[in-house]
Amino acid sequence: MQHKMYYNLSTLTQMDIYLFKQGSYTKMYEKFGAHFMTHKGKKGVHFAVWAPNAKSVCVRGDFNNYEIDAHPLQLRDDESGIWEGFIEDVTIGLTYKYHIVSLFHNIVHEKSDPFAFYSEVAPKSASRIYELDNYKWNDKKWMQKRHKNNACDAPISVYEMHVGSWRRNPLENNRYLTYKELAVELVPYLKEMNYTHVEFMPLSEYPYFGSWGYQVVGYFSATSRFGEPEDLMHLIEELHKNDIGVIMDWVPSHFAVDMHGLINFDGTALYEHDDPRQGYHPEWGSIIFNYGRNEVKSFLISSAMFWLDIYHVDGIRVDAVASMLHLDYAREEGEWIPNKHGGNKNLEAVAFLQKLNESVYKEFPDIMMIAEESTAWPMVTGLTSQGGLGFGFKWNMGWMHDTLKYMSYDPIYREHHHSQLTFSLWYAFDEHFMLPLSHDEVVHMKGSLINKMPGDEAHKFANLRVMYAYMMSHPGKKLLFMGGELAQYSEWHYEGSLDWHMLENPYHSKLKKMLSDLNLIYKNQKALHQYDEKQAGFEWIDNGDYQHNCISYIRKSDNEEDNIYVLCNFSDSKRSQYKIGVPYDGDYEEIFNSQSSYYQGSNDGNIGKLSAKKEQMHNKEYSLELTLPALGVIYLKRVVKAKTLTINKSA
Repeated sequence: MQHKMYYNLSTLTQMDIYLFKQGSYTKMYEKFGAHFMTHKGKKGVHFAVWAPNAKSVCVRGDFNNYEIDAHPLQLRDDESGIWEGFIEDVTIGLTYKYHIVSLFHNIVHEKSDPFAFYSEVAPKSASRIYELDNYKWNDKKWMQKRHKNNACDAPISVYEMHVGSWRRNPLENNRYLTYKELAVELVPYLKEMNYTHVEFMPLSEYPYFGSWGYQVVGYFSATSRFGEPEDLMHLIEELHKNDIGVIMDWVPSHFAVDMHGLINFDGTALYEHDDPRQGYHPEWGSIIFNYGRNEVKSFLISSAMFWLDIYHVDGIRVDAVASMLHLDYAREEGEWIPNKHGGNKNLEAVAFLQKLNESVYKEFPDIMMIAEESTAWPMVTGLTSQGGLGFGFKWNMGWMHDTLKYMSYDPIYREHHHSQLTFSLWYAFDEHFMLPLSHDEVVHMKGSLINKMPGDEAHKFANLRVMYAYMMSHPGKKLLFMGGELAQYSEWHYEGSLDWHMLENPYHSKLKKMLSDLNLIYKNQKALHQYDEKQAGFEWIDNGDYQHNCISYIRKSDNEEDNIYVLCNFSDSKRSQYKIGVPYDGDYEEIFNSQSSYYQGSNDGNIGKLSAKKEQMHNKEYSLELTLPALGVIYLKRVVKAKTLTINKSA
């Protein structure tokens, strides 16, 4: 069959072109790439691609036996650099690439479509003709209420996961699960664990599985490794129907060097900088976007918008923000170019991030934009109108580093490092923070979380339980990478499954049970989440008991009756008759104990009610005397009127 070609059938308007050139075209995916349309009663596909420095652009595909010159596109005459054309009788699922000849030295590239919705399974690299308009979403109930689930005052506990290695099928050559299979197996697991959100490591199409998805070629294409686009939509829909929000990692910081991708797209540095001091990432061996180019800004903002719009994603975690903000990131002196003021701040990246957040929040005010930002850059979650970057949340990398370092010490030495526990509260409310124990902490010879803990098996588990209970009561939203709930001994490896067999050991299975309970307590106890980003939600009881490796504090809500009193003992000695000050009289009750026998702990703790005495202590009018278990964390709540619901207190 001869597939006839037509020109001058563009759906792009003059306003579209204007916005594209201004860096403000935020839904390029609606018209760029390959889209079905009908002309003179014939259905076919309209192609549009940006290649301003191309001498010619042709579409090669299954429909023309990949002939080079069978279907040339036409360059628009408005200096936009966009090539277009309509090809009759092209059907869904067929593969294609762009054959691009550069104006410069006649360099030839075979490129996948930057706007493809679907791709061949890697290592194949062609794009597929596809449409995403036919999926009938059934998540209206979630979408109408998700503003409540994503708000600063909501409980947000995130399970971070790599789709390809969460669980494998050992009966079929240890293959990874598909999107459809995850909808069956992952959803009930997250419900069992009481997580509020799941965060998928990048699912945008990427060539090398070992990059974990962080070196992308298809910014509008869900990776075909795990199924078709509708299968991913089905997974997201099932999560929504079960009240679980979906966050996706997104990588605007750099892209893959694979030649079928964005690199040197039309024979020139189109999406990237020409100078390697600006355009090449020495740490990751990847290519850095040119944020000063308006068309690139339109491309990236459209990509973020695409996942929020088409896939109903509830949040985007922006990867490697620190590398975007600093021109000298991972570079030695002489390997980077200062900005116009002579400094190391990437002013173009700052402007891009501000515009990105303004654009997506204007369209989707009920989503979350989360920055993985590891420096002290100010106002990451500040308003753009006041000079901030405009994110909703920022990963608290300082808390993570300090906590893991402190926990690595033998308890006998911890008194000398007490400030590593308390320092985070000096800045805990400067941003809207999320506390991450992410995949980055359990790879590249860093060791698993359980193996970062000192001592024998019982002590390792007690320490890990302490750290998790401390984390869940510390101001900030929560994130834990898969496998952390199992306390697997091995580092995470992308080519295998989590060590699910560990659950045969009660230490591991009961730790998993404790995390499920902690997530439930965190969700149900308003004081543990309502004011996560506000000083009003936290008050020290005692931050100075370094000799005993103990800290104590109050988590608060807008109702004093909801207060949770948190006591942490990071020493391996039980504290009997331990006293703390409390602001109110009456009875208090232990509602959580990390050393409970439910969790394979020592079962030291406090049974029944604890009565406050009229005795000033820690600047409080009353005091409590209690047992604080070794390597243990307990949560107390004041008994008001009816009996407080007690969850897994000491037996």
